[in-house]
Amino acid sequence: MARLILDTTVLVAAERSRKHLDGIVADDDDIVIAAITAAELLVGVHLADETLRGARSAFVDEVLATIPTEDYDLAVARAHAELLAHVRQVGRPRRARDLLIAATAKARSRTVVSADAEAFTDLPGVANLSGSQERGTA
Repeated sequence: MARLILDTTVLVAAERSRKHLDGIVADDDDIVIAAITAAELLVGVHLADETLRGARSAFVDEVLATIPTEDYDLAVARAHAELLAHVRQVGRPRRARDLLIAATAKARSRTVVSADAEAFTDLPGVANLSGSQERGTA
């Protein structure tokens, strides 16, 4: 059983392709999302046009009802501070939301699953899988 944290890119890709997450995670994987991922998904609902909003809202509601959300707490804040300092020191900035997901993964000893693995490479203490490395049983 793998301990995984799903990046928003993986969920957006699943929603757009109308696929379930079976190809990304195995049945026995322990999966969560970071709190920022929930926010990113909800922003997508608010920004969707009328023709997409209902389906997108239903997808996001299903994700939020079935995948636990990890909070941003002091342990995540400490990991976030370490990662922020690291990317500044090495001169390789990252998107703020990606660092929040990475910090959550680091604090909770989880592997990031992302369609944009480059965003999570070379971060100390952060393991990642690209979306092309499917694990599921479907």
